[in-house]
Amino acid sequence: MQFLAGGTTLLDLMKLDVIRPAHLININALRHEFGAIEADADELRLGALVRMSAAADHPAIRRDYPVIADSLRQAASPQLRNMATLAGNVLQRTRCPYYRDTSWKACNRREPGSGCAARDGVNRRLAVLGTSEYCIAHYPGDFANALVALEAQVSILDARGAPYTMPLEDLHRLPGSSPHIETNLPDGHLITGFTVPAQPWTRRSLYLKIRDRASYDFALAAAAVALDLGPDRMVRTARIALGGVATRPWRSHEAEQALQGWVLDETAARRAAEAAFRDVSAQGQASFKPELGRRTLVRALLEAAALPVSGDEDATP
Repeated sequence: MQFLAGGTTLLDLMKLDVIRPAHLININALRHEFGAIEADADELRLGALVRMSAAADHPAIRRDYPVIADSLRQAASPQLRNMATLAGNVLQRTRCPYYRDTSWKACNRREPGSGCAARDGVNRRLAVLGTSEYCIAHYPGDFANALVALEAQVSILDARGAPYTMPLEDLHRLPGSSPHIETNLPDGHLITGFTVPAQPWTRRSLYLKIRDRASYDFALAAAAVALDLGPDRMVRTARIALGGVATRPWRSHEAEQALQGWVLDETAARRAAEAAFRDVSAQGQASFKPELGRRTLVRALLEAAALPVSGDEDATP
């Protein structure tokens, strides 16, 4: 069983014969219940069926959570952003060519136990963080990286209609020995929305995406950065997530800890980048990605530190 909203990923995979759901349930009639954007002094609430374009253009998001707006504006094309929903975007599947092309039989994500052709194949775009011997497929999205950096919660209804929440960081699974199980969302459970807490670092935030072309392309490396800075750019709090380089939306706690209490200059940014990519496993054509990822994070941190954010130095630590 699959839920259908925007269909911008699901229908593609059905046409490619990658997935064959026995039942499709169109949930667009739930937009009146799960299609709103609400923001107050405590948090931002995003309905699962909000279209990407609506969230990207929302004035409160652009002002108070710019990393979210950035991640959405840089994703896909205007036409797709007008159709795609926020929940569907978070749950999008990898762009690994061996997963999407059924003529390749060795794909543990599509056919458990069949092997991973990508390890010795065309893997330039694939993951260097969170991989396993069973799968090196990357997570291709942008929006979820921003949510992970801001410690968002995801709201869910179980199969009986009972609500519960979990940290978005816990939604996607590492591939391990079972890459075909991509999330901790059980069958029949429905994402209804996301909650992002308002914190001192959300305004000083951005999303930097490096790709082969500037229009409609997936990230080779990306960084979602949010900072709370004290006097002289001393880091009180840093929140960092990486995109394009990992098997799931990747919160880099190591990079955050490397910055804590330091003045954010290029030396500190480079130290954080080294910490973020300390445990990489680069396969073949993807050997350039760790260095690209480090440079992307350094640039994102320095650009975020330079943002003109009023009241940042007076924010509560």
